[in-house]
Amino acid sequence: MSKQPTTVAYQVMWNRLISIVEEQAQALVRTAFSTSVREAGDLSAGVYDAQGLMLAQAVTGTPGHVNAMADAVAHFIRRIGRETMAQGDVYLTNDPWEGTGHLHDITMVTPSFHNGTLVGFFACTAHVVDIGGRGFGADANSIYEEGLYLPIMRFADRGTVDETLLRIVRGNVREPDQLVGDLYALATCNDIGHRRLIEMMGEFNLTDLTGIADFIFDNSRRATLERIATLPRTSATGEMTVDGFAAPITLRVKLTIEGNRILTDFAGTSGLDPKGINCPLVYAKAYACYALKCAIAPEIPNNAASLAPFEVIAPENTIVNALHPAPVALRHIVGHFVPDTVYDALDKILPDVVPAEGAGCLCNFQISLRPTADAPKGARRAEVLTFNSGGAGARPLIDGLNATAFPSGVMTMPVEATEHAGPVIIWRKELRADSGGVGKQRGGLGQYMEIGARDGYEYDISAMLDRVHYPARGRRGGGDGAPTRITREDGTPMQGKGRQSIPKGQRVKMAFPGGAGYGPVSERDTTEIKRDLEKGYITTTSAITEYELSVDDVEKVESEIMAGTDK
Repeated sequence: MSKQPTTVAYQVMWNRLISIVEEQAQALVRTAFSTSVREAGDLSAGVYDAQGLMLAQAVTGTPGHVNAMADAVAHFIRRIGRETMAQGDVYLTNDPWEGTGHLHDITMVTPSFHNGTLVGFFACTAHVVDIGGRGFGADANSIYEEGLYLPIMRFADRGTVDETLLRIVRGNVREPDQLVGDLYALATCNDIGHRRLIEMMGEFNLTDLTGIADFIFDNSRRATLERIATLPRTSATGEMTVDGFAAPITLRVKLTIEGNRILTDFAGTSGLDPKGINCPLVYAKAYACYALKCAIAPEIPNNAASLAPFEVIAPENTIVNALHPAPVALRHIVGHFVPDTVYDALDKILPDVVPAEGAGCLCNFQISLRPTADAPKGARRAEVLTFNSGGAGARPLIDGLNATAFPSGVMTMPVEATEHAGPVIIWRKELRADSGGVGKQRGGLGQYMEIGARDGYEYDISAMLDRVHYPARGRRGGGDGAPTRITREDGTPMQGKGRQSIPKGQRVKMAFPGGAGYGPVSERDTTEIKRDLEKGYITTTSAITEYELSVDDVEKVESEIMAGTDK
């Protein structure tokens, strides 16, 4: 009879599992073909027990992916059938309702066998640049227009890859080599996780994961419930309005704290949009849970038990619970505003805890390039996707982060990587002065970007922006962040969302939104105002009119800047 591992041994195993899934995620970053994975980290990785419950997630990745993927493995077990699973199998899907919310996310699941027995699963998700259809954007009217749909199915059967599936994939996407490369990268990173798990089980003489799973779940559940128990038993409502596609949408939430759970109810939220900004509940739930975990239990690792007390409901066919066949390609836009909506309610229960509103959704755009008659020899069509960020909201004690994606945590893509991916030129990319909302704590700055195509190409741009009409709102007396702007080089205004053709030779100019401020600006420390002016975060005009810095102080800072420049 084998000896039961000690508490210390179980803690070591738990840490080992976290390191295993982090290695899994880093392997995906290193081997993926899509820049969205390689450069922006738009991915997730996790390990699950034999019942499909998430044991650990990688630190690298997005909360939308990993928290949505937490529910996905159970769908794979149900669709594939546990009795049919075998060593060497690999399964995949991009089903928005059984995966992570839209067709551009490929979720790959691999069963883990030890001595012939199914002991768990590894899963990973990556956002791919192209999945066919209309392309990544909000223009579709239903899911059928948005790209190639892959139901839960075998990618590999007992180690043999389904070549028919690969031919179908290649025949339906614009970048076949890139997508097929991503599929193999996903499968490989799961295999790395599996091998590390089997090594760990051998080291600790484990025949299954039941003991370590019970240890993880019991401790995580207890710790989370202890945090919830310290909160007031009450409820509060919150709401926010954002641009939408052609008409504004309003997100409403009621937050109720009970003894053993927090209920988040989105009743009263706007209905479906005709265009592809609708959000399946699995994705809205992922970000609602993330927001609450950040505020209430940030140190407790994410797993099935630590997420369970956060319950999320929404009426069917509201914009946060879109049902098939609603278009959902840009579901992240709505999903990324869920945390700020939740925080609008939570701030009324726990003052001085949550940040002011930030840019919210990523400031993404995709460029579709076509060679013209004067194109160089060998020129071909190209799809270039780039992820960018506005400013984060100010926190109760600290300024907001500049050009930082909250809540997604996705990284801004480097200019060099974007220009390497296709015939694109980034003419300008810099912080946007005065875009952060004023306050005791200043909001984070957005960015300026100016883009165009290389000679011999014309292009369309699919914009995926928000906060054009509804900038981030300040909290507790703080000022609003700056709104989004997007125009052609000649000054012609453009839409914040949708595919738009750009005349040959023209550039597109964008100003991404700033985060809002926290607390009255009259309470901001003069030293911090001078520092912001010195760094170029605020202009002279703003320093005098918004922050009420004296003309003498402004002139002194400017003199110091000039003296430093002369040196």
